[in-house]
Amino acid sequence: MKIILASRNLHKLGEMEKLFSLPHIRLVSSLDIPHAPDPDENGTTFAQNAVIKAKALAEFTHEWTLADDSGLCVDALRKPDGTEVPGVYSARYCGEHGNDAANNEKLLADLESLEEKSHNVSRRCHFACALALVSPDGQTHLAEGICPGILLRAGRGNNGFGYDPLFQPDGYDQTFAELPSDVKCTFSHRAVAARKMREILLGLFPGHTA
Repeated sequence: MKIILASRNLHKLGEMEKLFSLPHIRLVSSLDIPHAPDPDENGTTFAQNAVIKAKALAEFTHEWTLADDSGLCVDALRKPDGTEVPGVYSARYCGEHGNDAANNEKLLADLESLEEKSHNVSRRCHFACALALVSPDGQTHLAEGICPGILLRAGRGNNGFGYDPLFQPDGYDQTFAELPSDVKCTFSHRAVAARKMREILLGLFPGHTA
């Protein structure tokens, strides 16, 4: 059985394939879908954006689709109304989508600016992930996960992508970018959400997942 992943990020595709590990379900990137839609991710939560992406692709392909929306949430930068930062803008925090180096640089600068005003700025943060599975007729299934940790003052490691070099998960001395992918995939925010989604898939398609 084929499920189309609403992402052109091959890092995500690789992670998802490892996380699900269901032999009779094949994930296909939307890179392989000519003229695949690129909807406006105008949701205010990861869950809303994941559903927006999955629904747009399901309507376009008439196939089962899966979308991920994830990002980093830094406690000290949270807005008074509770809005997480960078949050849903994680991939475009610097104003340019997908510029990891610039996003990391801006995040560090914003925290350093706060620290200049106060010595008690928390560097606590967490990665969050929402996965939305949408059927050809619009049925929606949602799974979410988080991974808590701290934000370092400088990046370490060459694995992963995004904010991984700056994020040190609780219980580890290494960053996401230093940890081997097979270790990261056991406890990351995406791993937590994927385990929940895997159970949903097992319930929906018992004959295709054994």
